Amino acid sequence: MDYSLIGKKIKELRNISGLTQGELAEGICTQALISRIEKGAVDPSADVLYRISTRLGVDVNYFFEIGSTPRLDYIREVERQLRKLRGKLLYEDIMDIVKAEEKNPLFMNDAYNKQLLLWHRGIYAQEIEKDGDKAYRLMEDALMLTYDQKRAMSEREMTISISLGIIEFSRCHYEEALKMYDKVGQSIRLAVYLHDKSIKTRLYYNIARVFTRQGRYKESIEYCKEALKWNIKVENLYGFAHLNYHIGYNLELQGLWEEALPYLNKAEMLFRIQGNQKLVSFIHSKKEELLEKIKDNT
Repeated sequence: MDYSLIGKKIKELRNISGLTQGELAEGICTQALISRIEKGAVDPSADVLYRISTRLGVDVNYFFEIGSTPRLDYIREVERQLRKLRGKLLYEDIMDIVKAEEKNPLFMNDAYNKQLLLWHRGIYAQEIEKDGDKAYRLMEDALMLTYDQKRAMSEREMTISISLGIIEFSRCHYEEALKMYDKVGQSIRLAVYLHDKSIKTRLYYNIARVFTRQGRYKESIEYCKEALKWNIKVENLYGFAHLNYHIGYNLELQGLWEEALPYLNKAEMLFRIQGNQKLVSFIHSKKEELLEKIKDNT
C-alpha cells in the first residue's frame, strides 16, 4: 500500500485550507507526525486520520478513495456492510454485526468507530423495538462521541443528525426536527467535499416531509425539486422515486389531482424498476382514486 497517496491529499487539503502543519496538528498529534504522514513515511491510525479529516472539513471516507491501511480497510468494510443492510431494511442482520464488533477493540477503543455501532443500535431500537426514546438517546450518545459545535459536522454526524430529526418528526416535534436539519444544512454549505452525495438528498426530502405536515405544500415541493436537481447534477438516483411521489402527494393535498398524476406515474415506474412491489401497488391504487375524483369533477 502506498501511504504517500493519503499524505499527498492531506497536504493538498491543508494548503487549500490555509493551515500550517503545526495548526493542523494542534490537539491531534505532533507537527513532526503530520510531516511524516504527508511524506508517506508513516501509516496514520484510524483516530488520527479521523481527526485530521474533520479539521480539514472532509469526511474520513474521502481518504478511502485514495488508499488505506489494512485495519482501516476492515473498519470500512464493516461500515459498508451496515450501509448495505440499512438500504435493504435488514435490521436483525445489522444487530448481529453490531454485537459481534462490540467485542472488537478496534471499535470499542476508538470513539469514531464506537460511534458507528452505537448509531446502529439506535436504528435497531427505532425500527425493531419501536422505542423512539431509546433510539433518540442512543443516537444522541453516538453523535456526542465526536461532535464539536465549533466545527462543521462530518458526513456521519450529518447522517446521525438527520436520523435524530426523523425521530423528532415521528413525535410530531416539527420545529425541533427543522432545527436539527438546519444544523446539517449549515455543515453541508461549509463542506469542501461530500463523499456521500445522498446526504443532501435525504436532508431536503426530510425537510419536505416536515413542511407537508405543516401544510406548507409549495415549500415542500420546492425542496423536493431542489433535491431532484441535485441528484441530476451529481448523477445520483438516490431517492428519485420518493421525491416524485412526495411532489405528487403535495399536489394531491392541494386538490391538484391532474397535476399530481405525472409525478405518481414517475414514482410508480421507478419503484417498479427497484422491485418494490408494495409501493408500486400503493401508488397504483392512489392513481385510481385520483382518476375517479377527476372523473367525478368533470
